[in-house]
Amino acid sequence: MIREDLRNIAIIAHVDHGKTTLVDQMLKQGGTFRANQVVEERVMDSGALERERGITILAKNTSVHYKDVKINIVDTPGHADFSGEVERSLKMVSGVLLLVDAAEGPMPQTRFVTQKALELGLRLIIVVNKIDRPDARVKEVIDEVLELLMDLNATDDQLESPFVFCSGRDGTASLDENEKGTDLTPLFDTVLSHFPPLDLNDGGGMQILVSSIDYNEYVGRIGIGRIERGVAKQGAEVTICNYNKKDVGWRGKLVNLYEIEGLERVPCESASAGDIVCFSGLEKINIGDTVCASDCVEPAPFVKISDPTVEMIFSINDSPFAGKEGKFVTTRHLRERLYRELLRDVSLRVEDTDSADAFRVSGRGEMHLSILIETMRREGYEFQVSAPKVLFKDVDGETYEPVDRLIVDVPETFTGPVFQSMGERKGELVHMSAMGSRMRLEFLVPARGLFGYKSEFLTDTKGEGVMSSVFYEYQPYKGELSNKRTGALVAFESGEAVTYGLFNAQGRGTLFIGAGTLVYEGMVIGCSPKDEDINVNVCKTKHLTNTRSSSSDDALRLTPPKKMSLEESLEFISDDELLEITPQNVRIRKRILDGELRAKARAKAKLH
Repeated sequence: MIREDLRNIAIIAHVDHGKTTLVDQMLKQGGTFRANQVVEERVMDSGALERERGITILAKNTSVHYKDVKINIVDTPGHADFSGEVERSLKMVSGVLLLVDAAEGPMPQTRFVTQKALELGLRLIIVVNKIDRPDARVKEVIDEVLELLMDLNATDDQLESPFVFCSGRDGTASLDENEKGTDLTPLFDTVLSHFPPLDLNDGGGMQILVSSIDYNEYVGRIGIGRIERGVAKQGAEVTICNYNKKDVGWRGKLVNLYEIEGLERVPCESASAGDIVCFSGLEKINIGDTVCASDCVEPAPFVKISDPTVEMIFSINDSPFAGKEGKFVTTRHLRERLYRELLRDVSLRVEDTDSADAFRVSGRGEMHLSILIETMRREGYEFQVSAPKVLFKDVDGETYEPVDRLIVDVPETFTGPVFQSMGERKGELVHMSAMGSRMRLEFLVPARGLFGYKSEFLTDTKGEGVMSSVFYEYQPYKGELSNKRTGALVAFESGEAVTYGLFNAQGRGTLFIGAGTLVYEGMVIGCSPKDEDINVNVCKTKHLTNTRSSSSDDALRLTPPKKMSLEESLEFISDDELLEITPQNVRIRKRILDGELRAKARAKAKLH
């Protein structure tokens, strides 16, 4: 069965190369919005965290109509930590728009998502975006993309992929690199001509491969996927099976059926093979399941999601401030929330530990887990997490560790500090090239060596450097790293931090808190330039005598504290510390709060 009236495409690219902005313009020019309708920028980034951070976290579906053809579009994340979203989304489409920045060229995530698309045999249209940038270098980027495709063993057909030159912000496209164009018509025409009509198997019963899950408090779980064959009908009795579990499955009913029209889900009576649909009524549905007609139960193969590389321990909060700020604070709450996240996030792993109050959570990277932590915090959960650790593998009796491909763009004058830091982190230089007055350096570096490096990198390059990394492969263990974290300033007693105590403590290092902050014994309130922890009493007040007045404290000048974000705190904490997460605060604390017990444990560890 040939579907001339339908194309299913995904937009893939490195973070910040302009995918979501281009989708905005495709929706506007595809007639999704009224001429006088006010539309927010990056309309596909609907989550609060996505809008705040300017990144796409979840893959989302939309559609436009052009020349009587419906084009289903999947907008995917560009960050390496959310690449599981990209992998599963590619199962819904038959072609991809590979977006590349006209100045930056192919970056680590560009390589990763392109490799996944090539492995699935998808056709490509290469979109060189942001051609109106003053530092655009279109000809060099074209060569770099072709080199990347050859490096990834692309087929002859994929190497012949057409190039389209766009300005996503202005909504223009052109087939000539020297012309800007007036609208996106050349891009739409190329999509229709290069991506062939869907040639579908119309034999056998209905089959829907579930690639995404949504939730609605009124109808419950909503499955999203492409109809592989047959016709899906509202109210149909179906059987759900899974290719990887090899079980017969369970029965259910498609209570509601929706098609995606623009940004809306429109109820429909039926949909044909090739359509991307949403459906409700199947409460136990999961990503990777196949919904089949009950008289023809055949599971469809689902892409194998890459394994996690980083783990953290999530546990209930047991600090002196436990239960004061959160709404959900018990083990049952934490367990239910973490296992519920598994139903939506295919690249996350959650396991029970020896302790009933702690869970091992594994993900693709620090950002992947930090987004989960931030989401739970905003929902009212209170808990604590350990420092992130990489996941090692045992291969033939030898320890292997995850290695990342790191690309940095820095001014030439700052290459020295980068080389020095990479040397300390066992990084191996694999490529170096000049880009005008800047240098592009490419390293293979152990993933654990990048923990905490971002803030140091920005300091070394005075904020002018750009870095990005993506998982490369597992390699033999590289040995101990020499980049040790310095010590911490630890609160000596519980109480309220006062100006006098903070003034005496700020000479020991950099403070994270200001006057009036409630602290407890064992809470980390700053960092020290020395290699050892220092106990400080920030609650100490000046003793009053008949010759002094309390107003003399006004003369004390405090250095403004360094406010630590969630990501910075995760990068900062060491193995003997925990991060206390509440809806109102993020606090760093020692595992052992009592100073004497902590000193004994440290002395015992040195003996061993």
